[in-house]
Amino acid sequence: MTTYAVTGASGQLGRKIVHALLDLHISPFDVIALARDTAKVEDLADLGVRTRTADYDEPETLATALEGVDRLVLVSASEPGKRLPQHQAVITAAEAAGVQRIVYTSLLKADDTTNGLAPEHIATEGLLAESPLETTALRNSWYTENYTAQIGSYLERGGIVGAARDGLISAATRQDFAEAAAAAAVADTVKPVYELGGPAFTLADLAAAVSEATGKEIAYTNVTVEQLTAGMVEAGMPEGVAGFWASIDGSIALGDLHTESTDLADLIGREPTSLAAAVKAAL
Repeated sequence: MTTYAVTGASGQLGRKIVHALLDLHISPFDVIALARDTAKVEDLADLGVRTRTADYDEPETLATALEGVDRLVLVSASEPGKRLPQHQAVITAAEAAGVQRIVYTSLLKADDTTNGLAPEHIATEGLLAESPLETTALRNSWYTENYTAQIGSYLERGGIVGAARDGLISAATRQDFAEAAAAAAVADTVKPVYELGGPAFTLADLAAAVSEATGKEIAYTNVTVEQLTAGMVEAGMPEGVAGFWASIDGSIALGDLHTESTDLADLIGREPTSLAAAVKAAL
């Protein structure tokens, strides 16, 4: 039997990937949830999933965690600026452990984007390309939850402020991306790279969807990246952090989070969740 492992299983995406594997009728005993703190995945253990300690910053834990693993879903680490050495440690441990396939959660258009998150992802893809293992990169667009989690704030302020202009965002839910990762893990064959995105929308479309779902008029106001940065700083965010995240809106304006690829629908066997459905679910 094939044994599957998922890193970051205590996180929002990793946990959903474990459940998605179970939904594909993989035996819980053949799924290993890897987490820095296994106490945070006790709910998965209750389902029969094996749990192991795996800390990106402690390579000695990775060797033990990956023993007997055939296919690994490497959920990208959560701290920008630290990801590359952490991913390198996992890939090295996977090679030593005899893992056959690594499925890595990357970023949409990682090799052709101005998105500030891309460099660590494309560097990790480079490490995977050099590995003797079978590897595939799932280049995920934005999570729809990046926006739906802020609906309360939108309602409180009466609007959405951004610097994305009319840039299209091919966002999808974490559930959609989790199902794609599970599908790529279990597939007989995979492509080296998948460009994954859902139905495209603009921030003005987002405002309209929130208005429709809540009955409260929400408008989208476009500002410059500099103005957005200043607003974030005024709200208490450190200037460097604010500038970084405001620049993401600038990349959206350039189309960096938009794709017409059908890879996501092809992997999960259905149309990705619509914006309207995601907004209603969040409410």
